[in-house]
Amino acid sequence: MAITKSAKKALRQNVRRKARNLVYKKSLKKTVKEVVSLVSQNKEKEAKALLPKVYEMLDKSAKAGIIKKNTASRKKSRLALSVNKLQKS
Repeated sequence: MAITKSAKKALRQNVRRKARNLVYKKSLKKTVKEVVSLVSQNKEKEAKALLPKVYEMLDKSAKAGIIKKNTASRKKSRLALSVNKLQKS
């Protein structure tokens, strides 16, 4: 357990930041799952319409340090691939 005053404050900050990051992570996961489900249902137009919103969320969360930059890039790439496969078939 934290002993010094600064360690106690750091612990409080950590709890607040974790709660805030979890909110962002959950909403991000929800929208990514939504796109994946639209792809699995072969709803190309809806998936394409939602893709820019997912890109924006991934970029913002990577910038804020919620997820890593390469993770955001990988997710964006894989989502784009899955949506583009719908177009070809």
